[in-house]
Amino acid sequence: MAEENNKLDILSKCIGFEWDEHNSNKIWNKHHVSPSECEQAFLNIPLIIFDDTEHSFIEKRFYALGSTDGKKHLFIVFTVRNQKIRVISARNMNRKERKEYESHKENTKI
Repeated sequence: MAEENNKLDILSKCIGFEWDEHNSNKIWNKHHVSPSECEQAFLNIPLIIFDDTEHSFIEKRFYALGSTDGKKHLFIVFTVRNQKIRVISARNMNRKERKEYESHKENTKI
């Protein structure tokens, strides 16, 4: 739990989002996920964050499981640059990810 809190601490220091136009267009065209939906997922509970050690060569990457205001369940790959969340990729959760998210959701008290 301390490790998960540490990841949330990283986000607490963020002052916003940084969007690359090419990336946001690619995410929309490929997965029909908008930048505003990604941002909503970071603001809703629960938000589950994992280290993406497999892709953290140049900079530290994370992936998150979260949901939009419209209850769309998203898998989001991101990094933090200059105190801003930079989304690299986003798509709908697959079955395994949704199960993981739902198990955390049941254990989250709001």
